[in-house]
Amino acid sequence: MRKLLLLTLLFAQTAIAQKTILHCGHLVDVKALKVENEMSVIIEGNKITGIEKGYVAASANDKVIDLTSKTVMPGLIDCHVHMDHQTSSNRMKPFTENDADIAFESLQYAKITLLSGFTTVRDVGGQITISLRNAINKGLVVGPRIFTAGKILSSTGGHGDATNGLRNDLMHIPELNSDVVNGVDECRKAVRQRYKEGADLIKITATGGVLSLEKDGSGAQFSEEEIRTIVETAKDYGMKVAAHAHGAEGIKRAVRAGVASIEHGTYVDDEAIELMKKMGTYHVPTIIAGKSVADSARNKPGYFPEIIAQKAIAVGSAIQNAFAKTYKAGVKIAFGTDAGVYAHGKNWLEFVYMNEAGMPPLECIKAATVSAADLLGNDMIGSIERGKLADVVAVDGDPVKDIKAMGNVSFVMKEGVVYKGL
Repeated sequence: MRKLLLLTLLFAQTAIAQKTILHCGHLVDVKALKVENEMSVIIEGNKITGIEKGYVAASANDKVIDLTSKTVMPGLIDCHVHMDHQTSSNRMKPFTENDADIAFESLQYAKITLLSGFTTVRDVGGQITISLRNAINKGLVVGPRIFTAGKILSSTGGHGDATNGLRNDLMHIPELNSDVVNGVDECRKAVRQRYKEGADLIKITATGGVLSLEKDGSGAQFSEEEIRTIVETAKDYGMKVAAHAHGAEGIKRAVRAGVASIEHGTYVDDEAIELMKKMGTYHVPTIIAGKSVADSARNKPGYFPEIIAQKAIAVGSAIQNAFAKTYKAGVKIAFGTDAGVYAHGKNWLEFVYMNEAGMPPLECIKAATVSAADLLGNDMIGSIERGKLADVVAVDGDPVKDIKAMGNVSFVMKEGVVYKGL
């Protein structure tokens, strides 16, 4: 009986969850858009269980992490990434790499992204990202939480048509056309197929694009009826739709059809802006991608084929101005960078470019936290609040005074596990 009592007491002691207490010198409240000084964040398991003023004293079983010299904020969210590739001048890679090669390369991109402070990403088009998401969720590899569209949906000859620029016999290989849909029936079937494959959302190319071998980087490429069918079918399966769109007509068709977000939005006009405000459509700007491709086209001869280089200079140079227009008009903004179009790990530069265009630092951080979580439809991330997942990052310096401090991430916690900073 005595042994049983001792075992019971021992079990009770070990069952008491160890608390992790973060002593935060400066804590960003992304909802109130203010910074609180000398705060404690209390974590048990993978969730936040308390936020208190001052530096809470720890008991014998607790673990204290000293972040008193840092600015602490929720784990950052990038709503537009491509985790399965990174920019390269090698145009043959799609024809020389197997899925396994792509998967192994994606592991380093995932780790770099997490250690840069981005605990969650929305992958808007990837060959192996459903499997990468699953591997991260199982704890097999290190990376951010991924919401993925899987393969994108494109019309024939559209931005996502992998056969653009190929010789005639290659254009008709079925596997190379697996992203291509035309007409409402094919659109509906494709959404159901993505659901079957395990996608979290749907990504369409509503207009032309930059890094594809098509001459028009902005023209509309889906009918409004096709987009509406995609949106309505996705809704049936609990998914939102993200629309790659540069040109104004394609933007307006996508917004009227009910997409959740416009990616890039380079040539957005006043009518499109009013529609986005009316429909509550998010703008995901990807300024860094525009600047990156324009810079490569201008300063690295031969980096892109000429047809891409011309579009990169024209389209890439205009994205920051488009963001300035939508932000100042009151369109909802969610942080997104198009990582993969530029080198992974530099996502933080988007904060600098957004700030340059007129968005105050705390609003920039809000776009990458609570606003991004809203676009994802996930209320367990995006802010440091009781009951939410313990995704917490810290930077050296004060991003309110100098937004470039967002590039100095020195602490990363995802679901209560510290990946950087100890």
